[in-house]
Amino acid sequence: MTMTSQPDEHHLSDSSVGHEWWRSAVIYQIYPRSFADASGDGVGDLRGVASRLTELQDLGIDAIWLSPFMTSPQKDAGYDVADYCDVDPIFGTLEDFDALLGQAHARGIRVIVDLVPNHSSDQHPWFQEALASAPGSSERNRYIFRDGSGENGELPPNNWESIFGGRAWTRINEPDGSPGQWYLHLFDASQPDFDWSNEEVKAEFRRILRFWLDRGVDGFRVDVAHGLVKDQDFPDYTPDPDSASMGGEQTPAPYFEQPGVHEIYRDWRRVLEEYDGDRALCGEAWVSSVDNMALWVRPDEMHQTFNFEYLLAPWDASELRSIIDRSIAAFTDVGAPGTWVLSNHDVVRHATRLSLIDESPQGSGIGPDFPNIPSHRDALPRAHAATALMLALPGSAYLYQGEELGLDEVHDLPPHVRQDPTWFRTKGQKYGRDGCRVPIPWEADQPAFGFNATGRSWLPQPDRWQPLARDIQQSDEGSTLSLYRRLLNLRQQFGLGRGELEWVCDYPDGVVAFRNGNVLVVANVSAAEVPLPADAQVLASSMPLSDHQLGADTTVWLKL
Repeated sequence: MTMTSQPDEHHLSDSSVGHEWWRSAVIYQIYPRSFADASGDGVGDLRGVASRLTELQDLGIDAIWLSPFMTSPQKDAGYDVADYCDVDPIFGTLEDFDALLGQAHARGIRVIVDLVPNHSSDQHPWFQEALASAPGSSERNRYIFRDGSGENGELPPNNWESIFGGRAWTRINEPDGSPGQWYLHLFDASQPDFDWSNEEVKAEFRRILRFWLDRGVDGFRVDVAHGLVKDQDFPDYTPDPDSASMGGEQTPAPYFEQPGVHEIYRDWRRVLEEYDGDRALCGEAWVSSVDNMALWVRPDEMHQTFNFEYLLAPWDASELRSIIDRSIAAFTDVGAPGTWVLSNHDVVRHATRLSLIDESPQGSGIGPDFPNIPSHRDALPRAHAATALMLALPGSAYLYQGEELGLDEVHDLPPHVRQDPTWFRTKGQKYGRDGCRVPIPWEADQPAFGFNATGRSWLPQPDRWQPLARDIQQSDEGSTLSLYRRLLNLRQQFGLGRGELEWVCDYPDGVVAFRNGNVLVVANVSAAEVPLPADAQVLASSMPLSDHQLGADTTVWLKL
């Protein structure tokens, strides 16, 4: 087996306590199946990622996060893992991963891998052993199996519903063929939940962490980090229909935000601290408030957690000031950085979402019949302004592949090409997340816009993306790509990620304004023009300025 250099031999320098790289890093999320396809089969792969590292280095990011590439039947795009210590053949091999890791490190880019601990694939050897074993066996106790309710166990143990739609329990046939127990799957039926009260499960994930740390990875993004521990009484529960599908309700669901989850991450933190260097844990925790979110990043737990309250915030000055204020206060109290994000593989791209009039709940997606979908031209200024605001905030920031090109949500995918389990489990009532996962465009005049050389693509790319291809934007100073490169360069130059925010109150209510070090940031969230100081030096503006007037949906960085 080919191995990378040991962690203490990385050329990437480690930082002193309080100045670790992850505190201010800009981390770029790669959804491997949609990033770049070296094999030409229509699905992106690790060699494709490696082939585009120069472009990422040019963009100016500090690290990449790779969404799941481990062995999987791909029922949920790799979030159903059958082998946590190998690469799925559609993405390549372990040798391909090692080569990618080495090439990224040589460019000063750190690598975070996605880890899915809430559930496995139903094709995982452990679950196959559970199906073949008796109720109460050690094999079955690695997962959450329960007897059914009703006279003959014909009803599920409780009324919990899957995040993807439909019931969260599936009944199995026992080895003798008789109707048997039910197993819990908060997501698809092909994704059975682990029982995290089981010591064997805990030991297995310590082994998995060490497997990847030994290869030299710089950290882990933890999927459904708030969902591993369930209320052991398994009470009936009906979620708020207007809440985000992954959690965030004021009264947490009995399968989210349970206190026992924190001891798991304390255990994982101890594993990471066995290794030299700054390894990072970032949690996907859709929780009830930023104060509770901060519990995930106490000094002995995770290092970061995505700020989903910020991601879901409307384009409203008062709301933005409030969530920024509360977030910085909550994270500062536990000595953690803010971690800001606007788009990812589960939500409508913010180049579309922020300009929607009608609400699109997280995970539901939008389709061709969704009302009032803005044109790309009309929505892009607001997306630019939101990005410029976010990248000026102190702390760490995450970017999602393609947002640096200004890609919009592909809401008009034909029904027959959709692949998200949500689409099938809700019988088309919810569109799901395919619209933000379409392969991204690199070269305007190449097959599949440069995604590969064959023109094949696991989801079809819209023709309207041709002028958004990276090669066209590369030389256009007014492009979205040029704006991102300029903002990231200035963010590094002025140390904004390590700075401190000081609110500026000299502007109207529809404006978000603050100082971060030597930079004054003014975001006009209103419809009215706002005058800027006549002698101000403009470092960057999300849209062109006219006579030092800040137009609607525009953010400017000024040098103090």
